[in-house]
Amino acid sequence: MDKIQQRTLNVSLIVIAVFAALFARLVYLQVFEYKELGSISDANSLRRIWVQPPRGRMIDRNGDIIVTNQPLYTIKVIPSEFSDERKELMALLLNINPDELESRIQKGYRYNRFAPVVVGRDIAQEDMMRLNENLWQLPGVLIEVENKRKYSSPVNASHILGYLNLISKKQLETMADKGYTPDDKTGSKGLEKFYEEPLRGSKGVRYELVNSVGRVVGKFENGQKDEPFINGNDLYLTLDTGLQELAETLLKKTEKSGAVVAIDPNSGGILAMASEPDYDLEILNGRTDSKEWGKIVRDPRKPLFNRAIQATYPPGSIYKLLLAIAGLETKAISPDKRIFCSGVFRLGRGRFLCHGGQGHGSVDMKKAIIESCNTYFYNLIFDVGFEKWSEYGRMFGFGKTTGLDLPGERSAPLPSPEYYDKRYGKGKWTKGYLVSLSIGQGELGTTPLQLAAFTATIANRGTYYQPHLVKGYREAKNDNYVQLDFSEEKLPVSEETFEFIAESMAGVVEKGTGRLAAIDGIRVAGKTGTAQNPHGKDHAWFVAFAPVEKPVIAVAVLVENAGYGGSISAPIARDIIDLYINGPDTTATAVDSTAAITSDRATPAATPARIIATQNVQDSALTAIPDSLKKLNNNETNAF
Repeated sequence: MDKIQQRTLNVSLIVIAVFAALFARLVYLQVFEYKELGSISDANSLRRIWVQPPRGRMIDRNGDIIVTNQPLYTIKVIPSEFSDERKELMALLLNINPDELESRIQKGYRYNRFAPVVVGRDIAQEDMMRLNENLWQLPGVLIEVENKRKYSSPVNASHILGYLNLISKKQLETMADKGYTPDDKTGSKGLEKFYEEPLRGSKGVRYELVNSVGRVVGKFENGQKDEPFINGNDLYLTLDTGLQELAETLLKKTEKSGAVVAIDPNSGGILAMASEPDYDLEILNGRTDSKEWGKIVRDPRKPLFNRAIQATYPPGSIYKLLLAIAGLETKAISPDKRIFCSGVFRLGRGRFLCHGGQGHGSVDMKKAIIESCNTYFYNLIFDVGFEKWSEYGRMFGFGKTTGLDLPGERSAPLPSPEYYDKRYGKGKWTKGYLVSLSIGQGELGTTPLQLAAFTATIANRGTYYQPHLVKGYREAKNDNYVQLDFSEEKLPVSEETFEFIAESMAGVVEKGTGRLAAIDGIRVAGKTGTAQNPHGKDHAWFVAFAPVEKPVIAVAVLVENAGYGGSISAPIARDIIDLYINGPDTTATAVDSTAAITSDRATPAATPARIIATQNVQDSALTAIPDSLKKLNNNETNAF
């Protein structure tokens, strides 16, 4: 056989082998995979569906779930697959205006015409079922199960928890690279916003094969390319819901605006933080009720305003404690030195009254604190000096925000010589300005949170803990618990000074201006304050901690336009301390409004072991999917 014949034979064998392989493959596809290939041949598109993960839950210090999730029915449209001829039918089934429907679809078309866009969220089950019956007429329309928040606790805590809102166009410009799309919701206020990253979780994705009328005909590669979602991480709060509920109840009972902050002096954890008025988070949950939202926005009392961290007031006589600390530490005065109070303090031509001109006679520092003698502190600020007064104010965190893990915290400036030079001009302010500052008035301003942190620092005898609401979170992907770190600073103030101040504050409750804060069997230390209000009646302050010997709670109470702190704010602080230390049974006899408390409260000193033990609590709402959705379009209902 010559070379040409050999080459011809080789080529023929190769051709025969190739065709034999192709024929075998054809037989295999036709005989063994005809069903799957038949479905694929009918399909004309591959659809990618993002699956929203449930957000992380919020759990209080005693293991009670405050915020969890519940099913939410969402209607989406893929613009490239939806026919304009079906717009009227779609609008009728969703009970919305056709123009509004068109606007939502066009918004999605401009972003990505192949990606689903939300046209209806938080749809009633009746509307969802009616739409489901007509899906065969609506190519490109999807019904999905997402989730919305479920508030499992009787507390409002609206300023703490916050709410979700649709991501804005401006936010999307910076957050798109993190996986956000135009129909996503993101934390808008409170903890939902501050801890958005750990709460949101990671989206899942599934791929579906659909035919020309949008009907799902199967999974792409049997779902092997699908990616499961990862739940958001659960937050473990320092909050005590029983205490929070009582704080909200007592504030509402005053029928005035105000704020309460209770803090653990041994860690800086916030036990309760109430601001009145507040609002119902359900109005903003899922689909916002525009009518009710309008009422909130137009309310002249400003319920969206968190008075605990955003409103600043003169601290009044409470700030005398700081001046006393500065006086003792700088050796400007001894605690035994006595000053005669005639009821009037004179500085140049100025006359400054002490409680309406009523004198206290001869007073030392302890008596001046107990009876809140203005004249004593009018004198003391000149002995201490303006610079030192400002220095000690900064040391205790005034003039700056505390660093609380909530967005929107504010602080008023702390007056200093430099501040006055800038504000009034050098040499254009006088020593008379210091007289007002000595008793916590003038340009000095603080928030209820700042005064609570200040009181907690006195209570623990000198460690300033950064206030915080979240202790840590549990990672959903690996079940690890992550403890968050917050700053703490031991202040350069002697133990003797703090002991003296603490005993003086105990005297305020035992025999001074704060007697209404007394609790049988517990030594309570407190201080009243009156914040002058140029627009009406003075604001009422009271701060306290207990027990004096080994404090476990510090409280700051402010009630606007209420007058004297010892008469209205002190009883609120008393009942909060009583509940936290003695439990709900004793407190219910002191304040009739606390009968509404239903949450069981564990011992005040909840340990990390107690918290970790509760982290395996599972919420059955996440697994309860309505049967009706299991049949929708043969889609997987794995959004929860």
